[in-house]
Amino acid sequence: MTQNIPKFSIVTPILTLRNREESWEASAGPSELREIASTADRLGYFYLTCSEHVGIPTSVAATRGPRYYDPLATFGYMAAVTEKIRFFTNIVVLPYHHPLAVAKRYGTLDVMSEGRLMLGVGVGSLREEFELLGAEFEKRGEIYSEALLALRAALGKRQPVFHGEHFDFSDFIIDPCAVQQQMPIWLGGRTPLSLRRALAAGDGWAPFSLSAQDVAALLERAQEWPEWQERSAPLDVALAPAQSGDATRGSGLDSLCVGIEKTLDAGATVIQFSLGATSCTHYLEQIEAIAERVMPRFR
Repeated sequence: MTQNIPKFSIVTPILTLRNREESWEASAGPSELREIASTADRLGYFYLTCSEHVGIPTSVAATRGPRYYDPLATFGYMAAVTEKIRFFTNIVVLPYHHPLAVAKRYGTLDVMSEGRLMLGVGVGSLREEFELLGAEFEKRGEIYSEALLALRAALGKRQPVFHGEHFDFSDFIIDPCAVQQQMPIWLGGRTPLSLRRALAAGDGWAPFSLSAQDVAALLERAQEWPEWQERSAPLDVALAPAQSGDATRGSGLDSLCVGIEKTLDAGATVIQFSLGATSCTHYLEQIEAIAERVMPRFR
């Protein structure tokens, strides 16, 4: 698997609020999101992100964060104010849903965005949220593995067919269905198993809470796995570069470039920028500076 020119993307601010209740993001909303989406679209960024959680247990809100916008509504809004940028669900907790429900809802979003959706999915880890939604926690890995296969069989198909242990469907019409016949499916996670699943059944891997060194070690280890050796297509890997300082200033830009180089050396093909800012205006200034002064260095 060879490395191509990296793609540069944005972890959308405002949509997830983690320990920044006093920041500008806490009171920001649709007008700021419209500015960020349209600016990122104009500057040529690859995708924007939105994560999924229905409810966060109060016991973990301090670490997980209390706010998670819904990807369907959010990306539907963003699709209407943009033209080219893609939308990455980072991530949808697949065991919360029937695969046909995901295929219908996100297939409709793919239609409304004219084929710009990238479906990121994960197995989930919040037992309390599973219980809240009546989803099976103990068997979630088993259900997730089959749901991936069912989702592949359903996306982009008007009359999908799948027969499995947990999911079985045929003789139903799903209309509209995704316009992308092979919608990109990326897998989240931070374990060797998540990487194995991505190699076997996904188009990309979006690890979280792993350093560039951790990811490099896992990717090196993965080259010995049959999933790697049997794979013919490249696997995209999305990582956020380490950064210190303001990305609109010289030292901050230099630090960011060093972080990007280390991230690419680790095996990333997609750079996800997660930027701190003092205001929406400051945030927009940073993504402008990165587009004008950083991204051309890596092309």
